[in-house]
Amino acid sequence: MAFNIIVCAKQVPDTNEIKIDPVKKTLIREGVPSILNHDDANALEEALKIKDKYPDTRITVISMGPPQAKDMLIECMAMGADEGVLLSDRALGGSDTWATSNAISAAIKRIGNYDLIFAGRQAIDGDTAQVGPQIAEKLDLPQVTYVADFKIDKDRKKITVHRVLEDGYEVIEVETPCMLTAIKELNTPRYMSVGGIFDAAKKEIPVWGAKELGVDADKEVGLDASPTNVFRSFTPAPKGKGVIIEADTENEAARKLLIDLKAKHVI
Repeated sequence: MAFNIIVCAKQVPDTNEIKIDPVKKTLIREGVPSILNHDDANALEEALKIKDKYPDTRITVISMGPPQAKDMLIECMAMGADEGVLLSDRALGGSDTWATSNAISAAIKRIGNYDLIFAGRQAIDGDTAQVGPQIAEKLDLPQVTYVADFKIDKDRKKITVHRVLEDGYEVIEVETPCMLTAIKELNTPRYMSVGGIFDAAKKEIPVWGAKELGVDADKEVGLDASPTNVFRSFTPAPKGKGVIIEADTENEAARKLLIDLKAKHVI
């Protein structure tokens, strides 16, 4: 019996190119190249590694975004995913994490028959790390976040992961179906293959809107249904120039630092 994996991925602006409107205090997305979100690429790679080991694995990538997000889904299929589904509709525009998770969880329910859901820890254009856990809650699935190591048993019923903490890690065993969110330490994403690019270009990518998802466009998705919104985006003010203390020994450096801090009334 096939092992079905759903990967949640997002097309995001390349943060190396992004700028902020000085008047509106919002991100300037026009003219900024879009890329596959970094953590989502790690999630996809781990799914592809399972497929490498168990060829009967089927991988579906779901993304919510504008029509051009199809390009990212083609990239995911060129890497080895079997199919992509795009959630795109004006009714979905402006969704916060709660509304986004409503749409994605509805899409996953429509697909059905899944054994594992992978997502990145967070998107680089939001950094909330909320969508993955919210999807798990709405699907009533066990979840493990911040996954840095992954092992699945031969029956593909139990998964052992290392979950990163601020001061160490946890080793957790979880049964499928479940939701996992990946971090960059989990793996190194592969490149697209030439054959994969040709095959992916031939595939149709279905586009689902609020109607196909069966969600209430006024109460469950979109800007008006979102309980949170971004007040403003800004570039942090640059920090002052640092001070280098030069000394022959650590004790001498510590003494100079102590004198300097006392002079500034820090201590």
